[in-house]
Amino acid sequence: MKLLFAATFALFVLSTFDSADSSAYDKIVSHSRIRARKEGPNVCALQQVMGTKKKYFSTCRNWYQGAICGKKATVLYECCPGYMKLDGMRGCPAVAPIDNVYGTLGLVKATSTQKYSDMSKLRPEIEGSGSYTFFAPSNEAWDLLDDDMRNALVSNVNIELYNALHYHMSNKRLLTKDLKNGMTVTSMYNDLGLYINHYSNGIVTVNCARIIHGNQVATNGVVHVVDRVISGVGRTIQDVIEVEDDLSTLSDVALNAGLMEKLGQAGHYTVFAPTNEAFERLGIDVLERIQDDKKVLQALLKYHILDSVQCSEAIMSGSTYETLEGNNIVIGCDGDSLTVNGVKMVRKKDIVTTNGVIHLIDEVLVPDSAKQVVELVGASQSTFGDMISELGLAAAMRPEVEYTLLAPINSVFTGEVMAVDQSDLKLILENHILKNKITLGQLYNGQRLETIMGKWLRVFIYRTAVCIENACLIRGSKEGSNGALHLMRTLLKPAQKTMYEILMEHGGFKIFLSLMETAGLTEVLRQEGDFTLFAPSDKAFEGLSTSDMELLKSDMNALRTILLYHINGGIFIGGGLETGVTNLLKSLQGSNLRVIFANNTMQVNSVQVPESDIMATNGVVHFVNRLLYPADVPVGNQNLLTLLKRLIRYIQIQYISGYRYQEIPLTFIKRTVTRVVQEGTVM
Repeated sequence: MKLLFAATFALFVLSTFDSADSSAYDKIVSHSRIRARKEGPNVCALQQVMGTKKKYFSTCRNWYQGAICGKKATVLYECCPGYMKLDGMRGCPAVAPIDNVYGTLGLVKATSTQKYSDMSKLRPEIEGSGSYTFFAPSNEAWDLLDDDMRNALVSNVNIELYNALHYHMSNKRLLTKDLKNGMTVTSMYNDLGLYINHYSNGIVTVNCARIIHGNQVATNGVVHVVDRVISGVGRTIQDVIEVEDDLSTLSDVALNAGLMEKLGQAGHYTVFAPTNEAFERLGIDVLERIQDDKKVLQALLKYHILDSVQCSEAIMSGSTYETLEGNNIVIGCDGDSLTVNGVKMVRKKDIVTTNGVIHLIDEVLVPDSAKQVVELVGASQSTFGDMISELGLAAAMRPEVEYTLLAPINSVFTGEVMAVDQSDLKLILENHILKNKITLGQLYNGQRLETIMGKWLRVFIYRTAVCIENACLIRGSKEGSNGALHLMRTLLKPAQKTMYEILMEHGGFKIFLSLMETAGLTEVLRQEGDFTLFAPSDKAFEGLSTSDMELLKSDMNALRTILLYHINGGIFIGGGLETGVTNLLKSLQGSNLRVIFANNTMQVNSVQVPESDIMATNGVVHFVNRLLYPADVPVGNQNLLTLLKRLIRYIQIQYISGYRYQEIPLTFIKRTVTRVVQEGTVM
């Protein structure tokens, strides 16, 4: 009875301190207790990977997925650490008896460790006074140990086995809340370090061995059961790479990149180390090209290094990690196998060092920054990649030349596009190759980009879009060693004519052009600038008589008010407008145009735009078949009101008798000054 009281009191005191400073492990255990509350007091819900003995206090993500590392997991209900069952009672109502460390090994079913402690004469020490932490290998952990190693330990119990067990111990009691991520615990064997990692998913590892049952308090310390026998660590990552025969190519790469010394320094790194075979698979030509550029070589190596220790047992599902190169990789698992970017490539896991961990992989991870631009072309742009090769444009993309690809996605290449004459298609695709390396962050509004054929493309930056001429970028821009790649939603159609020339050539805007000339505004359509024009076609003026035209032209201020309401002093294309909301564009008249872009169609003031994004050298033209009018401007002439009501039906035009239109300053028209120099006559 006294022993039970002492155990209860000890657990109460410890839990009081723990609640003030709980760890990720403690929180996961608490969640497991909550999930199992219907099973009775002090029961924890665990997940066991089907077909294995591996059990986890799992995260919410794994719990609701019903899987760990992609494998189905069944639910188990067990007593939470420190508690036990009583016959005839629900749950785990009893506190486990508290004993010394030796006795506690039996309590947590680490009977092999208990047996070896007895054989090696460690038992008196862990039964006596002191304050120890024992990272005790489970029975299964001893079974997994290599036979030769286990036999070597058992054949020399007084030295080898004793020392090995001492390496699993520290002479200070450390609960899981005390085991901080990245800390080094001094072991009781030659003061060698034990390397602790405490992950946000509740996993705690010691030299990458996972604690599977933690915080079993003893009278003289605490026992944590781990899933493998822990081996001594004395080498750095640099030491391992330099001496492993299968990593000789990696060793050369690290030396040439000037990064080998870093891998020997103190830190917390994870290195995905490609084997010699992996480099051979990469290809000698590619490897030589990469090694010829030290910056690219450094990027390649840094892409294999994380600035954190990721032991395999801590990976329960796919997670994204930033590499030293700056880009991310996804580390996941598939059963017992680790995956990198979704591919099973890890040949050997958890080579623990004093400054991190190494996983051997059989593929070289090549970041975008170490690739040539043509190598960045992905599956969604494969048609573009094929076409530039077939049409002979690959010659412009030599490894030593910097360039940028504006790559349309595959859906752009419809049957209609592919039916275009190859010489014309080549001209179109030449517009998608820029002379220089232009990354996404270097693009700015009003920028001019030169193509390989000397044409100039304009850049437009909007609130939610970046566009080049009529085509907007979509997510997925990449930066390679000699250039960049941007994904485009449509084919580029660079401007070749002014707005005036476009409308004249079309032939369906005669009335609008006539009115613009009468109003003295034709120069707006001809001059250099950045304008958006909602051009009303002749259909917008359908049914007008000669007298109606004369009425429109009779009041210059009224005419200019109407015409200038169709023009905005900026360039706005459909893809640059925010989808599904009203975009307010201020017209040259002064009132706002209300533009909505949704489902790849555009409306202005609720008027459908049948054809949009016709690029001009001085702006962009959108065709409309209705006349537009500013809703906030009244009409003061009854005859004009009658006429406008026939043409404009989407709003109720306000009538104020005697209202006069205001004169609009034409400050946006660029005046051309011609100087005439008269030559003097020499007598």
